[in-house]
Amino acid sequence: MNRKQEALKRLTAIGKRVVDDIKNNRFPALEIPSRSVDNIIYDTKLRQYILGDEKIVRNAKNIKHLRAFTQLLWIAYFSKELLKNNKTSTLRDIYYSAQAYHVDFEDQDESDEMITELESIIKMPREDFNIYPEERSAIFGDLTIEYTVPGYEGKTLVLTTHPDGVMIGPALTTANFIKTSADKVIVIEKGALFTRFIEEKVYEKYKSILIATAGQAPRSTRYLIRRLNRELGLPVYIFTDADPWGMHIAMVIISGSANAAHVTDLVTPDAKWAGVWASDIKYYKLPSDPLTEIDIKRLYELKEDPRYNEEIWKREIDEFLRIKKKSEQEAFARYGLTYIVDKYLPTKLKEMEK
Repeated sequence: MNRKQEALKRLTAIGKRVVDDIKNNRFPALEIPSRSVDNIIYDTKLRQYILGDEKIVRNAKNIKHLRAFTQLLWIAYFSKELLKNNKTSTLRDIYYSAQAYHVDFEDQDESDEMITELESIIKMPREDFNIYPEERSAIFGDLTIEYTVPGYEGKTLVLTTHPDGVMIGPALTTANFIKTSADKVIVIEKGALFTRFIEEKVYEKYKSILIATAGQAPRSTRYLIRRLNRELGLPVYIFTDADPWGMHIAMVIISGSANAAHVTDLVTPDAKWAGVWASDIKYYKLPSDPLTEIDIKRLYELKEDPRYNEEIWKREIDEFLRIKKKSEQEAFARYGLTYIVDKYLPTKLKEMEK
C-alpha cells in the first residue's frame, strides 16, 4: 500500500468512526493530539521535535466544539475527495473551496490550522492527502525522474532541462528517482546564488544536485531533500546567509520545527550546515551589517533550543554575539562573481566531508 492509499484508508476511518457514533445514538467525538507547547518534546534519538502523549477531545455534544468539529470533518471529506479523484489542491484553494460548501472559516489561517489538526489525527503530512503550499523552491542537476501523477505516469524528465531550475511541486515531489551522477545535494537559501551556481556549472564541477529554498524551505522541499538523502544516499550541505535566521533555515531542514512536531517525514538529521558562518565573516573579511536587537534576541533564543547543543552551533552563535555582525551569501561578490564557486565552495565541501 502506497502513502496515498494509506492516507485514503485513514481518512475513511475518520468518517466511519463518526457514522458509527451517530448510528449508536452517540454524539460524534474525535481525539486529537495536543499541539500545545507543553506537549512538544525534543526527541534526541530522532533528533527532532515530536508530540507527546497528551490528547484533546473535540465532541459534537459541546456546542463550543461544534464549529471546529464541522470544519475538521469537512477538511477530511475534501481531502478524501482529492485522493479519490487524483486531484491536488493548494492551501489557498482549500480556503476558497470551503465557501462553496458554506463551511465558515474566518481566514486562511483558520483553515490551515484545521489541515494541521487533520495531519496530527491521521499521523500523515498534508502532502500525502494531496494538499500543497504554493511552489517557490526549485531544483537543478543531473537527476532523471519519472512522474507518477495521473496523465504523466512513466514520463521522464532530466532536471537540467530548464536553465532556471524546475519548480518543486507535487508532481516532482512524488516522482520516482531513476538515475543520477550526483554524489551530493547542495541546498541554497538565496535564488540569486542558485542562479549563479547554475551559470557556473556547480552541478558538473562538484557533481551535485542544487536546491533553492527561497528562504525557509517549504515542507514539500524538505520532504524532497529527505528523499534524496534517504533513497539515493546523497549527503546534504546547506548554505545560508550568515545570520540567526539563516542558521534556523538550516536547522529546520536538519531537525524540523516545533510547528511541525506532528510530522516525522520532513527532517534530514545528517544534513550539514556548511555556511555562511559567523566565523566566515571575519576569516573572509566579508562586508557586513550590525546585528539588530531582534537578531540578538533571536540568538539568545537559539542558545536555549536543545537542537543547537552541538559544538558547531554553539560556537557560531557565540561568535555572532561576539562580533555582533551579520552578512549575506552575496557578500563574496566583493572578490568577484565567481569567487564563491572557485574558492569558498570547494573549501567548505572539503571541510564538511572530513
